[in-house]
Amino acid sequence: MKLIWKLLRQHISIGEFAVFVVAGIVGMLIMLTGVQLYSDIRPMLTGEKSLIGNDYMIVTKPVKRVGISSTNFSTDEVEAFRREEFVIDLGEFLSSQYEVYGSVMFNGRKLSTMMFFEAVDDKFVDVETDRWHFDGITSSIPIIIPRNYLNLYNFGFSQTQGLPQITEALIKSVELDIRLSGNGYSDHLPARVVGFSDRLNTILVPMEFMQWANERYADSSAKEVSRLIVEVKNPGAPEVMTYLDQMGYQAEEKAAESSKALFLLQVSVAVIIFIGLVFSILSIFILTLSIYLLIEKNSEKLRNLALICYTPQHIAKPYNLITASLNLAIFVVSIVATLLIRAKYLGYISEIFGIEVGGTALVAIVTGIILSVAITAFNVLIIRRKIRLISSKR
Repeated sequence: MKLIWKLLRQHISIGEFAVFVVAGIVGMLIMLTGVQLYSDIRPMLTGEKSLIGNDYMIVTKPVKRVGISSTNFSTDEVEAFRREEFVIDLGEFLSSQYEVYGSVMFNGRKLSTMMFFEAVDDKFVDVETDRWHFDGITSSIPIIIPRNYLNLYNFGFSQTQGLPQITEALIKSVELDIRLSGNGYSDHLPARVVGFSDRLNTILVPMEFMQWANERYADSSAKEVSRLIVEVKNPGAPEVMTYLDQMGYQAEEKAAESSKALFLLQVSVAVIIFIGLVFSILSIFILTLSIYLLIEKNSEKLRNLALICYTPQHIAKPYNLITASLNLAIFVVSIVATLLIRAKYLGYISEIFGIEVGGTALVAIVTGIILSVAITAFNVLIIRRKIRLISSKR
């Protein structure tokens, strides 16, 4: 072993190995940072706590000609949609089929307007409240409204009408007067806003209330489904938009923007990882070439070592040790640098968006270990093959 080390020291090129180490660090650092970044920020783009959307899509039929074609979904269309592979769950919006008129006394003025109600299965409602139930005509109607309705009032309507802005807590404390009429009945029911939805852009009431009201004021319990809420596995999947286009359906823009953002994130990370892969392949090529040249320079002496009964495994051992040591150094430096970069960008994200993001750093560590082991194994295989070739030429 010492004899082989003496041979190696005579022809080792520090410059060649330095280039390999630098290229290896750059390549692995880019790949590990890309993989870790995607792992950390993906929850911001998907799921219920997404900043720009989630895995729920509101699907409708477009209005083509006024008063001629129906925009309701038939039972067959709903069931066909439900059977698609990308669909996890599907809910149907049930609309009010009667007149709804709402009024409220606010700041000494009575505000009145025509309204509409919709209902959907409770599992699709993103507001948790113990007041989400209806017990009959003597009880208050719980209502959930979109949060952007309140924003439109505060930053649009109130300023033009000289009205004060209101908070969510205040609007929840106000009792509404709802007049329901149809089928020979006309009743006034109290109602309260019990929550604000970021997912459902409609005035929502419990399903039991909607079924009761349609039977009483519209003399109909038949469902007319005008909109669907669809939970999908991946809103960015091409098959989702392909299916919508083929069936002539349309999704609300929020879901479409979420799909685009997720797709752009995936493409960006893929490009980053590809660049890192190019650098890593370059570093492997440099190391392999350097080891080849080092072995070639010592080929005559190595052949003599084989003649005096040194096995190829003994001869290759110092070269394998050099390779493993360099790859270990690259792994350690890359992991440390990746973790430092991760700490920086997590701080920026937290400062900009006001939320804590980031899971575990094991994603980068495990990826780095796998890459380092694979690269080392490849180098060892190449070295062993070259040594055996030299040893066979006695």
